[in-house]
Amino acid sequence: MISEPAPRGVPEATVGRLPGYLRALGQFGERGVTSISSEELADAAGVRSAQLRKDLSRLGSYGVRGVGYDVGQLSAQISRELGLTQDWPVVIVGLGHLGRALAGYRGFTSRGFRIVALADQDESVVGEQVEGLTVRTLSDLVASGESIAIGVITTPAEAAQAVADELVAMGVRSVLNFAPCLVTVPEGVDVRHVDLATELQILAFHEQRRALADQVVTDTPAPARTTEGVG
Repeated sequence: MISEPAPRGVPEATVGRLPGYLRALGQFGERGVTSISSEELADAAGVRSAQLRKDLSRLGSYGVRGVGYDVGQLSAQISRELGLTQDWPVVIVGLGHLGRALAGYRGFTSRGFRIVALADQDESVVGEQVEGLTVRTLSDLVASGESIAIGVITTPAEAAQAVADELVAMGVRSVLNFAPCLVTVPEGVDVRHVDLATELQILAFHEQRRALADQVVTDTPAPARTTEGVG
C-alpha cells in the first residue's frame, strides 16, 4: 500500500465514515486477512468502492494494483487519523441505566478511550462504586483538577444544558450528548448528539413504508384473463 502524508482539511463526511472502515478492517484482521481489495473493504463497510478509494486518498493512502490495501497498515493509519493512538480520558455524567451500561462497556479501552470519572447530582448515587470508580458530583470533579478530554452526557433532557455548561467550564472541548435534546456549546467545542428515540423513529418510518408497499402488492387485483380468439 502506498501511503503519503495526509492532506489537511479532511471533510467531515469522510471522517464520519472512517470508524466504519476501521471496524471492518478489525474484523478482517481477526480472521487473519492481511490484504484486502477496495471492493471487499467497501462491501464490509457498506459504502461504494469509489467512495472508499476517494476517502482513503484524502488520507494519503492508495492501494497497490492487484494487491489492495495492507490491513494492519491501513488500520494503524486510520487509527492515527482518528486520534486513537492516544489515551483519551472520559467522564460520564448521569448514572442511570444508560450511563452505567456505558461505564461497563469494555470496548472503549481498546479504542483509545479511558473512563476516568463518573458524575451525578443525585445524592443517593454520589459515593457509590461503579465499575471501580467512585461517583462524584461535577463540582467535586472540577475541584480535583482532573484532566478530562471528552464528556459524555447521559442525563435527563432538563439537566443536559447545565451539564454541558459545566463541562465546558472545566475545559472539556468534546461532548457526546445522549440526552434527548440539543445542547449549545461555544465555538471551539465539538458536540455530537445521539438521540436513540430519533433513530428508532427513523426505523419506524422505513418499517411503515415497507408495510404500505406490501399492502399495495397484496391488494392489487390480478389482471383479468382475456378470451380473445376463443370460440
